[in-house]
Amino acid sequence: MQNARDRLLLAAAELLQSTGTVSTRAVCERAGVQAPTLYHHFGSKQGLIDAVANHGFTQYTAVESSGDPLGDLREGWDKHVRFGLEHPSFYALLYGRAEPGKPCAVTAPAHAALRERFSEAATKGLLKVPAEDAAQQLFAANIGVTLMLITQPVPDFGLSERVREAALAGALNSTAQDAPATRASAALTLSAMLGDDPGDLTSGEHALLAELLDRLAR
Repeated sequence: MQNARDRLLLAAAELLQSTGTVSTRAVCERAGVQAPTLYHHFGSKQGLIDAVANHGFTQYTAVESSGDPLGDLREGWDKHVRFGLEHPSFYALLYGRAEPGKPCAVTAPAHAALRERFSEAATKGLLKVPAEDAAQQLFAANIGVTLMLITQPVPDFGLSERVREAALAGALNSTAQDAPATRASAALTLSAMLGDDPGDLTSGEHALLAELLDRLAR
């Protein structure tokens, strides 16, 4: 037997999937509870919607490191696209409520995971731009292509693959043998390795070296 909180989450998710909208009355009727129960568990209708979005989002964000950062990045991209196509209302809820100057707390873990994969790529000499820049570029491209595919009567997965590879090419060297070929790529590699193992540097030395490496990388 589901508790009231779970019934509310399920009811809101079902309504969102079937109608694209959620009202307090409809959710409560579907869950078999009164409005005060919703407010008790979630504070407001928006609190419920955020909880539903977060629940849906966790279905595709977890991509464990396999030791192959390029493969992991491709897998994460494709998983992101599949989630958007399978759950378009959830996806619109996640990425359609952008507020100027206000990062989305729900989607922040996905961005952090991307940054981790790119940092891992940097330790292997694969990165051409700073990990944060690479994560932002790939994340923006991934969201954009997913929203486009959602609107297509027949999703063009070839488009997704082409955009994915173009985005990756802008951030990564194709093989470890290609890097570090420049001062910038060498600085990126050393910076990533320093983050994993600062050695016996003092905090001041670590901060100074990190700043210098960042300048060299850019």
